[in-house]
Amino acid sequence: MQILSHSKFNDSRDRREQGLQNLLDRLVKTMQRDELVRQTTNQLREFLQVDRVVLYYFYSQWQGQVTFESLSCKEFSIIGSTGCDNCFNSDYAGLYLGGRVKAIADIELEPIQPCHRDFLRSIQVRANLVIPIVIPKGLWGLLVAHHCQGPHHWSPSDIEMMQIGAQTLKTDRNILES
Repeated sequence: MQILSHSKFNDSRDRREQGLQNLLDRLVKTMQRDELVRQTTNQLREFLQVDRVVLYYFYSQWQGQVTFESLSCKEFSIIGSTGCDNCFNSDYAGLYLGGRVKAIADIELEPIQPCHRDFLRSIQVRANLVIPIVIPKGLWGLLVAHHCQGPHHWSPSDIEMMQIGAQTLKTDRNILES
């Protein structure tokens, strides 16, 4: 009887330890992923000299939210924003899944849907640059630069730098596994 009890005790302890190790491994991966995203958004905002760079993460099919942001000042924060549900649909998602890059120098002059323009105004955007983050599982997120204080011309090097940022994120093993 004692051997059986001792064996059950060891099995229970081993399962508990394995569960704790799995939890610790997930926490470490999440922290590493989050730090990479934080560094990427900060570096891009500084390079582009814009008011905000955000990561819009898709947690389910075409549903997501801003999970990271780098800001020139805290008044530009949109953390947690879920975007405009009426405007972002499977048509737009399909374009971004196909690698669409969208650069808008001035939302007031760009021929965009009125709901999209209204949404961008509501979050203080005057110019934006959107780069998809596509992993083998699909559209993981959007890397977005916003200039809020006025129009902003996006140079080829701006677009290239954002694409490098998206490439960095989409090839990270912690993102690929998320």
